[in-house]
Amino acid sequence: MSLQGKTIFITGASRGIGLSIALKAAKDGANIAIAAKTTEPHPKLEGTIFTAAEDIEKAGGKALPLQCDIRFEESVSEAVEKTISEFGGIDICINNASAISLTGTLNTEMKRYDLMHSINGRGTFLVSKTCVPHLLKADNPHILSISPPLDMNEKWFQGSVAYTIAKYNMSMFMLGMAAEFRGKIGVNALWPRTAIKTAAVKNVLGGQEMFEKSRSPEIMADAAYVILNKEKDLYTGNFAIDDSLLAEHGVTDFKKYADYPFSELMPDFFVPEDAYPVPKIVLDN
Repeated sequence: MSLQGKTIFITGASRGIGLSIALKAAKDGANIAIAAKTTEPHPKLEGTIFTAAEDIEKAGGKALPLQCDIRFEESVSEAVEKTISEFGGIDICINNASAISLTGTLNTEMKRYDLMHSINGRGTFLVSKTCVPHLLKADNPHILSISPPLDMNEKWFQGSVAYTIAKYNMSMFMLGMAAEFRGKIGVNALWPRTAIKTAAVKNVLGGQEMFEKSRSPEIMADAAYVILNKEKDLYTGNFAIDDSLLAEHGVTDFKKYADYPFSELMPDFFVPEDAYPVPKIVLDN
């Protein structure tokens, strides 16, 4: 497997899962277009598009930092055009950017609702739509969304219905595009079984304790790498869970992704109880 020479357009890759995926691809010598908003350091959010570009270059890839707000068509079109101008094409589109607010109906301000739906759903559709004409020219193109399986259990909606629907929008776009572009583009979604060590976990969801009991973003990077190396015709329309996918491809040691036994890790939302079985090997090794 190798992503050498591939051009990846990825949103929200100045930190966290997006940056880890970019660094994994960079080790192969991939070209990475970093489409994100952060250009100045933030007190609670590490990294900018420029620090991400520096890390990608150090890892062996080529980087193009692009200030891009995926809520706006002109911003996305300009970022894609600059990517084409710099690298000559796009092989992979990764929808990683997302907004979150785990609030109930009465506590969800409409500006927060609009932000989540503009970034998660509309932004995913806009970025994918803008990249598709270029992906259709590539040898083995992929669209990958960091979004969950579509489980309609009411527990995922109770208390955070606005966020859940915004996040599911990302996945529904992958489901529809997988069918629409079958045989032309591989379209899939990837989601973590446990919480991942990101700024959102530390600052929004659970603080330092939850952060420590989360897996490192490298588990998502390793799983994404597997998907992006698959043949577009043979792997499309899937909702993959990180550790299940990796176990299917021979990974037996998950200790490197977390400092805690599996039983003490924080579970993520949206993973159906009757699907995606936890790999039997590794759990508390």
